[in-house]
Amino acid sequence: MEENILLDSSLSKAEQYQQLLPQIEALIEIEEDRIANLANISAVLKYGFNFFWVGFYEFKNDELVLGPFQGPLACTRIKPGKGVCGTAYQEQQTILVPDVTKFEGHISCNSATQSEIVIPIIKNNKVVAVLDIDSEQLNHFDEVDQMYLENLAQIISTKW
Repeated sequence: MEENILLDSSLSKAEQYQQLLPQIEALIEIEEDRIANLANISAVLKYGFNFFWVGFYEFKNDELVLGPFQGPLACTRIKPGKGVCGTAYQEQQTILVPDVTKFEGHISCNSATQSEIVIPIIKNNKVVAVLDIDSEQLNHFDEVDQMYLENLAQIISTKW
């Protein structure tokens, strides 16, 4: 079965998210397997927005463990409170980092990463995973990304 996601690159970033989120929701609505859904979401975000790296870390056995992703090799395990992912997990809130060199304790999985946003996925008031997105550009992410990616995290949590 071939799936196609439509994304008009001439639209504003907010309009692109508005176009994309319902399509992601429809895509994961028909699939019950979480890994399959997270893999497709990673691909849609990476190629739809040309992000450097997009992936998920699932909380298992007291640490964040690498899940489906698109991009270069990544760190496999992250402790709560460590790096941007571990901090977003521990604080249960989105962490937007305009310049990773200025984030104390940043874990560099790839030296090309310049900015990052990490969104917790919360189910029953517990963080079950985080969505991590990296860019090769400084100041790549903003409040628009944060708002729509948090909406996406809520959509994902309904399938957890």
